[in-house]
Amino acid sequence: VESREIKNRLQQSEREKEALEKTNLQSQLEALKQQVNPHFLFNSLNALGTLIEEDPPQASLFLEELSTVYRYLLRSNEQNLTTLGAELDFIHSYTHLLKTRYGAGLKITIHVDSVHEAFLLPPLTLQLLVENAVKHNIILPEQPLSISIFTNSDNQLVITNNLQRKNTKIHSNGLGLNNILTKYKMLGQTVPTILENESQFSVRLPLIRYN
Repeated sequence: VESREIKNRLQQSEREKEALEKTNLQSQLEALKQQVNPHFLFNSLNALGTLIEEDPPQASLFLEELSTVYRYLLRSNEQNLTTLGAELDFIHSYTHLLKTRYGAGLKITIHVDSVHEAFLLPPLTLQLLVENAVKHNIILPEQPLSISIFTNSDNQLVITNNLQRKNTKIHSNGLGLNNILTKYKMLGQTVPTILENESQFSVRLPLIRYN
């Protein structure tokens, strides 16, 4: 009887430990979500102000895309995972804002197999990776930044960009790649693979099957 009681206590202790760890991980994940606050709003509003004066029809479209972006940003805090299809819809609006600002200096191509659009990933993952590429690389019409987003046969979403690092030191707030890696770990998923050589930077994100 005493042995059984000790065993029951150990099992109860283990359950409590697991529950505590799960709660702690969830708290960390919620904290990460709150940190995702893109700093491009100021630049976007400046671009909108210029467009209102120079090209009102384009300004109207820009404002519509900006509204789409921020609706998605607000909703993203309500969920741990989203479909790739929803993330791609968002990134189309987000890249429209970037292209309005950078023009011919920014080239973005997307080739995603429709079968993968129902797969899952943490929300804003694509936005963070695109933002990371834009933040750290030179973007000029004569020296364009090219970003490619595509899926492969291993059920991975691959994001690549050519490397042309800015000479000036860029302030980093510690989000971006670390945020993405931490989210995958907390969700118990295989972490993304980061590859870099002299000319290219690449991230391979495991897409999560819907259960």
